[in-house]
Amino acid sequence: MDDIAGVAGVIIWTEPERHGAMATFYRDVVGLKPRSDREGFIDFEFGRMRLTVARHDQVVGESKDPLRVMVNLDVATIHPVHERLAAAGVAFTRPPEQEPWGGWIATFNDPDGNTVQLMQTSA
Repeated sequence: MDDIAGVAGVIIWTEPERHGAMATFYRDVVGLKPRSDREGFIDFEFGRMRLTVARHDQVVGESKDPLRVMVNLDVATIHPVHERLAAAGVAFTRPPEQEPWGGWIATFNDPDGNTVQLMQTSA
C-alpha cells in the first residue's frame, strides 16, 4: 500500500488566550519563519510539511501529558542552535546528547508544556 505519501503536517492546538505566547515562542524565540501568521493561527512550512499552532476553544491550559506527542525540529548542527535557544531563555530538559543510532537530540518544552526536540540526524 503506497497511497499515503507521508505526513503533511502537525497541528499544536492551544487555548485562545495562550495562542499569542505560543506563536511568539515558535516564531521569535525558536526562530521559525511563518508561512501564514494571522489571529489565532500561525504555520511554518518545511518543503511539503507544515507545523501549525492554532487556537481551539476546547483546549484548556498546558499539556497534561507532554510526552504523548513530540515535535522534532530538524537541524543541520545541533550545538549552535542549542546555544542560541538557551541564550534566548529556553530551558532545556535534556542538553544535546548523541543517540546510539548516531544522531543528536536536545529536548525542551514550549509554553504549553509540549515536548519539542532538536534533532540532528547525522553525526
